[in-house]
Amino acid sequence: MVGLIIKETVVHKVLVARATFPDIIDRLRGYFEVQDNPEDEVWSPEALSRALQGKAGLIATGSERIDEALLAAHPQLRAVCNMAVGYNNIDVQACTARGIVVTNTPDVLTETTADFGFALMMAAARRIAESEHYLRAGRWTKWRYDMFVGPDVHGATLGILGMGRIGQAIARRGAHGFGMKVIYHNRSRLPEATEAQCGARYVDKATLLREADHLVIVVPYSPSSHHAIGAAELAQMKRTATLTNIARGGVVDDAALAQALRDGRIAAAGLDVFEGEPHVHPHLLEVPNVVLTPHIASASVATRRAMANLAVDNLIAALGCGPDAGRPPTPVNPEVLKR
Repeated sequence: MVGLIIKETVVHKVLVARATFPDIIDRLRGYFEVQDNPEDEVWSPEALSRALQGKAGLIATGSERIDEALLAAHPQLRAVCNMAVGYNNIDVQACTARGIVVTNTPDVLTETTADFGFALMMAAARRIAESEHYLRAGRWTKWRYDMFVGPDVHGATLGILGMGRIGQAIARRGAHGFGMKVIYHNRSRLPEATEAQCGARYVDKATLLREADHLVIVVPYSPSSHHAIGAAELAQMKRTATLTNIARGGVVDDAALAQALRDGRIAAAGLDVFEGEPHVHPHLLEVPNVVLTPHIASASVATRRAMANLAVDNLIAALGCGPDAGRPPTPVNPEVLKR
């Protein structure tokens, strides 16, 4: 009698480091043994390492630091899927050296983030937060011609530092929706056809700082972009200008910005990201002419669901499952897949 040889199927264990939509976790459980974090604790490096024991895949957010020390402790790890566009929390070079696929979630949040960035810029320019606090404090007793006057947005010069997908979406809103003159600075100039679609003109950084009425920062964070806007750059801006940062904390020197706002070096700012977040530089909390939001530029229901689903798509494919096995949709280090 010939015995039957049954091939065993290996079910990978995966970790979801932060809370997300329960039905999306259920979708992941259709492929893997899942450990999630429904209490949404922000784990210490030690707690994260304990949770990663025996896991082949990880869905991370910006709050988890994936560095060489963590990777060395978990040689079984095969995929790190960030639920974000940025991935400066991940040592991609170390992952690549170990054959670990890294993915992110671009495209799905472009328009939502651009909406928010434009709204934040307008709130700073038109002093919406200041005036709301004034009203809530019961200080509004009469109308005045100069009460909370600020610069116009329509017809003004919009400056964009970082002209990727989100920067281009903001440019289109400014040029085609508000009749703004749009200038930008980027590591490389965009094709002429793309510039025409965005209604944007390439300038050097000094010109951008000097001419912008409203400067929006959308450049990715890297060591080379750390404090790309500091005291020296702020000193080059118009005193009537506003600055909006929806990029990453660390691109702007928050301490220098707080001082510039205090001194009237620029008129106002809108910030959704901060150095060392969720901690905010205390001096930013003391100046009235800044609008502060807790890193929520992509926070629409549809967009956050799309980000979570894309992270799950990436993890399923990266671990060799599903219809796109071996072909995650948005790899950061695609060279790993060719090995």
